[in-house]
Amino acid sequence: MSKAKRVFTLGHSPDPDDAFMFYAMAKHKIDLRGYEFEHRLEDIQTLNERALRGELDISAISIHAYAFVSDHYALLSCGASMGDGYGPMLVTLDPAAPVDASPNEKRAWLRDRLIAVPGTMTSAYLALQLFLGDFRHVVVPFDQIFDAVKSGRADLGLIIHEGQLTYAAAGFRKLLDLGAWWKEETGLPLPLGGNVLRKDLEPAVRRDLAEILRESIDYGLSHREAAVEHSLPYARDMGADLAGEFIGMYVNDFTRDYGETGREAIRQFLTRAEAEGYLPRKVELEFVS
Repeated sequence: MSKAKRVFTLGHSPDPDDAFMFYAMAKHKIDLRGYEFEHRLEDIQTLNERALRGELDISAISIHAYAFVSDHYALLSCGASMGDGYGPMLVTLDPAAPVDASPNEKRAWLRDRLIAVPGTMTSAYLALQLFLGDFRHVVVPFDQIFDAVKSGRADLGLIIHEGQLTYAAAGFRKLLDLGAWWKEETGLPLPLGGNVLRKDLEPAVRRDLAEILRESIDYGLSHREAAVEHSLPYARDMGADLAGEFIGMYVNDFTRDYGETGREAIRQFLTRAEAEGYLPRKVELEFVS
């Protein structure tokens, strides 16, 4: 009688960059070491909430959310989404918005305006807190933020995922790129997302799973055309060229491994947030090699 395969739940968002990363695993293009994976595709806010409850073995989460789940999960050293000079954006339809003003002038203009955000545990939300301080917001699913602003439910939208490339075509103006602001502030990329693994798994299994994910990322990067084609069903409002551009923004050398630059970016991001009272405690980073 053959031994039953061990099955792990794997959570990631239905976006082209995540689909690209997990292509080789989903299509069995690499050696999965006898393991099986149940892919759970959900938006990042839902994945963050599931990580709070410890429901998934492996999951993509926001770096912001890691501060709340680090007792139960460790960060994998691969799988990062880092915005190196670019990232989540504040967009508006208001023709009077001070898009060319200084950061302080933008802060003053934003004070009394209502901002649609994709979730309060997203890294985009925390980055906006670091830029602006406390602000009025309404939580809207990330793919409905344009509509929320167009309908008047919010004055501005905090855009993640493909909206960073499609906002202008949708008629919006960019007021602020938080990744560019963070780069000017710190000289570092803005840490947005990562992948975590349950700490209570056996060390040998943790190493296997880390190696499988790294090999999946490497396979996608080495077989880019096929991996992009696999990702296209998740590329909302994007053709192949735009989807490829988006994937290139967030699947890169930082995705292969954070490196010391990526680790320092996370440390500064979470340390600043803790110092300003946006996190409950100091976060000690733990990585699965």
